[in-house]
Amino acid sequence: MTHATDGLPAREVLVQLDRIADELGDRFQGTFGRETVERFVDETYRLLERSATVKVHLPTLTARFTRERLLDLAKADGLTQVTAPQVLFVCVHNAGRSQMAAALLTHHAFGHVMVRSAGSRPSGTIPQVVTDALGEIGIEPAGAFPKPLTDEVVRAADVVVTMGCGDACPVYPGKRYLDWDVPDPIGRPLGAVRSIRDEIDRRVRRLLEELKG
Repeated sequence: MTHATDGLPAREVLVQLDRIADELGDRFQGTFGRETVERFVDETYRLLERSATVKVHLPTLTARFTRERLLDLAKADGLTQVTAPQVLFVCVHNAGRSQMAAALLTHHAFGHVMVRSAGSRPSGTIPQVVTDALGEIGIEPAGAFPKPLTDEVVRAADVVVTMGCGDACPVYPGKRYLDWDVPDPIGRPLGAVRSIRDEIDRRVRRLLEELKG
């Protein structure tokens, strides 16, 4: 396979992807074979490469997202025991609503809920206004980045919350699906984004209480 990035030569990318496969192969030894790990690393890199605006950090993001995907695959296939409920937030770009919801639920749940977010057409970066709105209430979505919607993350979720992603999200039996009619914060001033943040926060808190019950 060959890859090209802005700032990283293809040979260096291959070296880094091999290193990621080695590390994740050790992490998931006994759960997934080397071939599966390598396939997910390569596929994840390609998925992120499509929407990335700054590609020099792609190997790092690939390592993080591949780890999440393998964890979700293990849960979906019953290869691991996970007792905490898992919630997936989906919007179009995974840069505004779903990122805010994921950050808010992570903040309020204190590790008692596994949280994922994804986009049907993910964009390259999270707007500063979204980060600023969350920062005002003491939430720093450190390391968050738009991610594509993949099959295993839907299969692993107990609750799937959609926010304007249309029919892109596959439907599996036995899951709870919610559709939140919340405005898209992208392109809006900070004052409007604050209102969107607060509306999402109310819905997140309500969902968390339901999950606890």
